[in-house]
Amino acid sequence: MTDQHDTTRHDEHRATQRKPSSKKRMVWMLIGATVIFGGVFAVKAVMNTGMNEFFDNMPQPPASVSVAVAKAERWREGAEAVGTFVAVNGADVTTEAGGVIREILFEPGQRVKAGTVLVRLNTANEEATLRALDAAAKLAVSQRDRWRELGQQKLVSLADVEQRAADAASTLAQVEAQRALIAQKTIRAPFDGTLGIRKANLGQFIAPGSPIVNLQSISPIFLDFTLPQQRMDQLVEGTMIRATVDSLPGRTFDGRITAIEPLIDAETRSVKVQATFVNGDNALRPGTFAKVGFDLGGEQSVIVIPQTAVSFNPYGNAVYVIRETQYGPDEKDMQGKPLTGVKLVVQQRFIKTGATRGDLVAVIEGLKPGERVVTSGLLKLRNDAVVTINNKVQPSADSAPKPDNS
Repeated sequence: MTDQHDTTRHDEHRATQRKPSSKKRMVWMLIGATVIFGGVFAVKAVMNTGMNEFFDNMPQPPASVSVAVAKAERWREGAEAVGTFVAVNGADVTTEAGGVIREILFEPGQRVKAGTVLVRLNTANEEATLRALDAAAKLAVSQRDRWRELGQQKLVSLADVEQRAADAASTLAQVEAQRALIAQKTIRAPFDGTLGIRKANLGQFIAPGSPIVNLQSISPIFLDFTLPQQRMDQLVEGTMIRATVDSLPGRTFDGRITAIEPLIDAETRSVKVQATFVNGDNALRPGTFAKVGFDLGGEQSVIVIPQTAVSFNPYGNAVYVIRETQYGPDEKDMQGKPLTGVKLVVQQRFIKTGATRGDLVAVIEGLKPGERVVTSGLLKLRNDAVVTINNKVQPSADSAPKPDNS
C-alpha cells in the first residue's frame, strides 16, 4: 500500500512539473522568431542604406554632346521678315442683277483688259419692257411739247403744262433705269488682270452677288509684311528689298517699299509694310508666302554660333559653354578608380542675340571668339555637368541652307 501510494504521488509530482515546461517552450519560440525576423529586417535596412549611399555618391557618366566654336564674322546689317504677296486688285467678278446666263465670253486663265465683256445674261424681258417704256416716253414728250404751246397761247393752265412736263420726265427716267438694268446684265472686267477658274455655267440662273470668276491683277504685285516697331525709324519709302519663295528655289525677286502703315499694332507692337514688285512674268502669285530681306547699313563684326546652341527662353537666351578643368583628388570613376587629367564641364551663360542668317545667329553680348558651345544634347545638361565631345553628327550650321531634294 505504501509503495503504491508513493508511486501515485511521484506521478502527480511529474505531471505538475510538465505544465510549466510547455509554456517556457512557447516563450522561447516567440523570442527566437522575434530575433530571427528582427535580424532579417535589420540586415535589409543596412543593405538599403548602403545601396542608397552608393547610388547617391555614384559618379554621373559624362554626357555626349556636339560642340561648335564661336566665330567672328563680318555681317552686313540687315533685317529679315516674312510676308504674303497680294494682288494690286483682286476680286470675284459678280453680277448686280440676277438672271440666266446666255453667253460666256472668256476662258479660264485668260488675261483681259478692263471693260472686256465676260458674261451676258438673258435680257429678252427687259428689252421688251424697254421698248414699251421708250414708246411711252415718246408720247409723253410729244404731249409735253404740245401742252407747252397751248400754255404759251393761254389755252391751258400753267399747272397742266407742268404736270405734262413732270410725266415726260418720269417716263424718260424709267427708260434710263431700264437701260441701266440691261447694262448690268452684261458683266465686264472691272480692271486689267488674269481670270481664274469659271464658277458659273451656261444656262445657269445666278442671283445678284453670286461669283462668276475670280480676277487678279498681279503685274505689278504687292508684298505685305510686318516688322518690329524698333525698326520703324530704319525704314523709308523707296528702300530696296529682296524676296524669295519656296516654290521658286534659286530665284530672288527685287522690289521697293511703297507704303508704311502709320498705325502700329497695339497687340503685336509691329508695323505693317507694303512693297511693290514688277512681276513681269507673273511668276509671283497672290497668297504666296515669301521671305523678305533688306540691308540697313554697312558691315559690322559679329560673333556667330549655330541657332541649335541657343536655348530661347522668355527670361533670356542662354548657351552652355565648355571649359576645361582638372579632376579633384576625391573624384572617381564608375569602378571607384581615381580620375586624373583634364575634364570638360559646361556652364550655362546668358547671352544677347541679334540677327539670324540661315542656321546661324549673331551674338551681341555674352560670348567671345574661340569659345566652344554645345550644339546638341542641351536637355540633359546642367551647370558643371561633365561632358564628352562627339562631333560625328552635328546639326546644320549654314548661313544659306538649302533643302536636300535628292
